[in-house]
Amino acid sequence: MIDLRLASGAPIPRIGLGTFGSDRYSPGQVADAVRGAAEVGYRHFDCAAVYGNEREVGGALRKTGLARETYWVTSKVWNDRHDDPEGACEDSLRDLGLDYVDLYLVHWPFPNHHAAGVAVDSRDPHAVPYRHEDYLKVWRAMERLRTRGLARHIGTSNMTIPKLDLLLRDAEIAPAANEMELHPHFQQTELFDYVVGKGILPIGYSPLGSPSRPERDRTPEDTSDVDDPVVREIAERRGLSPAQVCVKWAVTRGQVPIPFSVKRAQYEASLLAGEGDPLTPQEMASLARIDRGCRLIKGQVFLWPGARDWTDLWDEGGTIAT
Repeated sequence: MIDLRLASGAPIPRIGLGTFGSDRYSPGQVADAVRGAAEVGYRHFDCAAVYGNEREVGGALRKTGLARETYWVTSKVWNDRHDDPEGACEDSLRDLGLDYVDLYLVHWPFPNHHAAGVAVDSRDPHAVPYRHEDYLKVWRAMERLRTRGLARHIGTSNMTIPKLDLLLRDAEIAPAANEMELHPHFQQTELFDYVVGKGILPIGYSPLGSPSRPERDRTPEDTSDVDDPVVREIAERRGLSPAQVCVKWAVTRGQVPIPFSVKRAQYEASLLAGEGDPLTPQEMASLARIDRGCRLIKGQVFLWPGARDWTDLWDEGGTIAT
């Protein structure tokens, strides 16, 4: 598998397999996909404690027989462990059966929690807005994980420019990566350019437009990347599926896509698209014009009392909502 490079010079496989079962697939199904993906050539697996399958994923990775140094594993501290990221990482390592993770992320910048499978109107009664002094405590623990060698790299997820400005001002170890929603209908150009300019690698979740996302993350105004006429025209001309065009767009742009599927034909097709020829500048320009600003993972379940709506989570006015 072809690698990209982090700012430190460390290599990271340029396409990974997501492991969030979207409340639809069992831990066993996801583990089978991980093992199958390793067989077809994946060497990057994006995990998280909240997905509820790290023990099974770790077992699948051991069954592959791959040497540990040949594959990349990301995990994440969930919102209800912001008071103990080190313990959370140790728990993930125990479940995964690993001595270290290659990348450990703060999954969300809030301690706001929700149970698995909840509806979109579910709310944590203890939810709070972003508080930088609290987030910085989380980050100090992340830095200790890096120093201890339990996480080779540390990073952020679901962040915004105002929040990253504060973190970069105060961090002793800068984030190596930022995981963020990225697909042709939601290109996040300003945030993408910001993190790249700061030496932070963008990792893109929902690269295909998340067709299997939970019902709580669906709204009537959502659009479908794989049904876009421009995506479909490029796919037909190249003899690809629309999903493969989305993966090629991501890789050509320089982000790391982490598509998820439990179907071998689908995750193998994504890998082939990621490792094949890039899109042309003309194709990339055409795809740049179809950005609709369509955020699919809005995060409504993380809203706090007094918040206006989900846009407060994303600082859409340019300032941190309180």
